Amino acid sequence: MIYILDFATVDLAAERAHFPPMQHVENTTPPTLDEILNLEKQVWTALMEGNAAADRALLSPDFLGVYPTGFANRDDHVGQFADAPTMARFELSDTRLRVLTSDIVLLSYRADYQRPKAGGWEAMLISSLWERRHDVWVNSFSQDTPLEGK
Repeated sequence: MIYILDFATVDLAAERAHFPPMQHVENTTPPTLDEILNLEKQVWTALMEGNAAADRALLSPDFLGVYPTGFANRDDHVGQFADAPTMARFELSDTRLRVLTSDIVLLSYRADYQRPKAGGWEAMLISSLWERRHDVWVNSFSQDTPLEGK
């Protein structure tokens, strides 16, 4: 059996030009929780601002999202901005960082959020895989688990 994989070539540096890259002297030092949490908050801020370009720049070309609605790639994630911002407010708590390698980390946390024009708060547990590729951190995987009864 032959598998043909189609990998898009993306200039991450150009896409992330408006975001300062996390600087490390050597690629042997893993990031801190605060560094990765700052990047995750940038994704949430893009959702609040309806900033598709910022969202795209933070996600890897091969991004995979696992959501209650199904699987999503980067274009699907960015496509949610077609009509308007998808978040009005958010708070992240109970953050945990698991270092898999110095260039791959798993951020897990609780997100409490309000959607635009929605009265109440919703909550979910999220795990996001961040990878350092060519000295730029990108989110390559995310899984959202809604919390019932918050």
